[in-house]
Amino acid sequence: MTQAPAAPKTSRRRHDREIIALAVPAFGALVAEPLFVLVDSAIVGHLGTPQLAGLGVAAALLTTAVSIFIFLAYATTAVVARRVGAGDLSAAIRQGMDGIWLALLLGAAVIVLTLPAAPSLVELFGASDTAAPYATTYLRISSLGIPAMLVVMAATGVLRGLQDTRTPLYVAIAGFAANAVLNVGLVYGADLGIAGSAWGTVIAQWGMAAAYLVVVIRGARRHGASLRPDAAGIRASAHAGVPLLVRTLSLRAVLMIATAVAARLGDTDIAAHQIILALWSLMAFALDAIAIAGQAIIGRYLGADDPEGAREACRRMVQWGIASGVALGVLIVLARPLFIPLFTSDQSVKDTLLPALLVVALSQPVAGVVFVLDGVLMGAGDGRYLAGAMLVTLAVFTPVALLVPTLGGGLTALWWAMTLMMTVRMLTLWLRARSGRWVVTGATR
Repeated sequence: MTQAPAAPKTSRRRHDREIIALAVPAFGALVAEPLFVLVDSAIVGHLGTPQLAGLGVAAALLTTAVSIFIFLAYATTAVVARRVGAGDLSAAIRQGMDGIWLALLLGAAVIVLTLPAAPSLVELFGASDTAAPYATTYLRISSLGIPAMLVVMAATGVLRGLQDTRTPLYVAIAGFAANAVLNVGLVYGADLGIAGSAWGTVIAQWGMAAAYLVVVIRGARRHGASLRPDAAGIRASAHAGVPLLVRTLSLRAVLMIATAVAARLGDTDIAAHQIILALWSLMAFALDAIAIAGQAIIGRYLGADDPEGAREACRRMVQWGIASGVALGVLIVLARPLFIPLFTSDQSVKDTLLPALLVVALSQPVAGVVFVLDGVLMGAGDGRYLAGAMLVTLAVFTPVALLVPTLGGGLTALWWAMTLMMTVRMLTLWLRARSGRWVVTGATR
């Protein structure tokens, strides 16, 4: 990849326009999603501390359950984009419908498992006796919205594959607004307490799913694509998603191990770690927006039998990733006196936080490359390699992280271990990108 000649200025500008057109709305949609939990927290927080604690436990369980199935968006984007590149919009939407049907099936299965297991799950997460009833109530009601959120994921993948990231942004904004209004009305107007917050979120989620389905169904009718479930297509969607599921679970394991190690370091360190993790996640949204653009653009080029266009787009997006990472790193350093007081007034937490935060700032260019190449390989449908690479990364990170409490260095050492993790990811992804083995053209991989 690095030995190929640089793309001409006109080609770079074309790629820049494509990246901006897809990445900017994608970033808006990504940022809107966490606002659901923030709105719920703000409203429920006024009911009392036990209710807010219960919401925290239930929200963590729900976020974990939904994030596991993010492959519904990633895999669907890749297969739809390939068909778009090949000029077969009917087949593109047909494959997207297979992903949506799979989402409904998985969502139904999650409900069946969650409703009876809710009290045990809440207890497993260590909820107090006063918070547990509220957590159970919120979890049971909110689980009814999981199929809707999975449909939203799959349908978002369809639209991204169709090179449309604006519609998901509009739906996310409308869903956020509806969630806020419904929560206030049901929690306080109808006096339903935390149950009202859960019902408000569920209604908003199903409203978002309905909006997506209207858009996809209109597209299917316009291009003559069947809406009926196809068993072979659903199995193919599931098969394509398995490697990405392995990748996602491995990444979640990294984050869980890091949090567990931080907890062993003491209350000050875990408090500082949570602040850094929140900032790290926010920066990930910006970089993930470029990765989403990469999924859609790379899939389209490969589907159109244009391997050189795919390579040029990959090179340009890597440049974007590095530049974005440098900008975010500088922003962290310059803005730290402004945002650190927003999170804590405890001087010991601030003292622990600062050196680890500088490590995070230094690692952002590496993160920029990782996110972009992750998106490129997803767009190419190279899920098996991504799964294997993430398992290797987990194997390297785990012993290093677990040694931190023994060897010393505190939270700063833990975030150096996280930087090592990102560096290993970058190396494995760069080697794959440079090899060119991901460049498999055609309507299907």
